[in-house]
Amino acid sequence: MIVQLTDEQKVTLHATPLTEGGNIAPVDGTPTWEASDPSLVSLVPALDGFSCEVITAGPLGSCIVTCTADADLGAGIVTILGTADIVVVQALAASLEVTADAPVIK
Repeated sequence: MIVQLTDEQKVTLHATPLTEGGNIAPVDGTPTWEASDPSLVSLVPALDGFSCEVITAGPLGSCIVTCTADADLGAGIVTILGTADIVVVQALAASLEVTADAPVIK
């Protein structure tokens, strides 16, 4: 998935663990989220870990946001992950504001 954001936007990503047959599956513990370039976006995961707010943080560019979970409900660890490509572009001008100084005597 590719998500394009302007440098003024944010988006919420959602992670749903699925079986090979496409059915919702449980995971062990809380999924974690990570950005390949933390200077580009800030991540605010939900308490349950299944969604995460991605907030543009400054520079323009692209990074990968990865969600990782443990699919093994027993004592082992079987890591599954999902990714989203985030592309941050410059926001375009949407209006033109005209202002005036205070009037002065000529």
